[in-house]
Amino acid sequence: MFRLILMVAVLVGSLWGAAAPKKIPVLCYHRFGVEVSDSMTIKNTAFAEQMEWLKTHGYSVIPLDMAMGYLSGKVKTIPAKSVVITVDDGHKSVYSDMAPIVKKYKIPVTLFIYPSAISNAKYAMNWEQLRELETTKLFRVESHTYWHPNFKKEKKTLTSEEYAKSVDKQLNGSKKKLEEKTGHEIKYLAWVFGIYDDALLVDAKKAGYAAAFTIDRKHASSGDNTMALGRYMVVSKHTIKDFERMVDGSEDRMPKDKKEVVKY
Repeated sequence: MFRLILMVAVLVGSLWGAAAPKKIPVLCYHRFGVEVSDSMTIKNTAFAEQMEWLKTHGYSVIPLDMAMGYLSGKVKTIPAKSVVITVDDGHKSVYSDMAPIVKKYKIPVTLFIYPSAISNAKYAMNWEQLRELETTKLFRVESHTYWHPNFKKEKKTLTSEEYAKSVDKQLNGSKKKLEEKTGHEIKYLAWVFGIYDDALLVDAKKAGYAAAFTIDRKHASSGDNTMALGRYMVVSKHTIKDFERMVDGSEDRMPKDKKEVVKY
């Protein structure tokens, strides 16, 4: 009887261990600058301080693709203290202000881009700059839809047929355009304004994305829907202590009523 109980205990323990979700913090930035021009702009000195903090405290910034491989079980091991860095929108300050710091620390960065802005909007990078960043092997372009729509508003104002066409353009159209411009597969998507619903999650998977990311403030986890993985949006008001709580997961463990709400 004792041997049977022991065997059951070992079996339950092993099953519990296997079921424990893998988690990785994914950070989300937008704009950079010498000074803070708006809430979404991170001072260059603050970003450099954050990267130095990661280095000093034994963290490894890993490519998004490696992180997703680990969460899916295709990659067996990653550094014990891993973190992923992403940047949304394709603002020109990524090229002028962020890139020198990225090169200094030699860290991989994923750029979620909406192609309608590139080489068109005054605030955005051009295709040549994006190609130059990718040539460094530190930057990787992925999708942020085609023109940065608000799906909630579109669903209310467009007919069902118009909305379906818009979703197709934002998901499939962006993927196709970015693949044409970069010459590589586009595998990942970042939801604009963090907006998604069950139907959009299905649409993203049908469009061929391997994973998609929200701005829900939690670690990306193997236990979550791969089309709605969490990220922490880092904005100008965040202190280095705030940054630490995002990376080490202590923000995840805070009561819901005390968690910070960051408006896009």
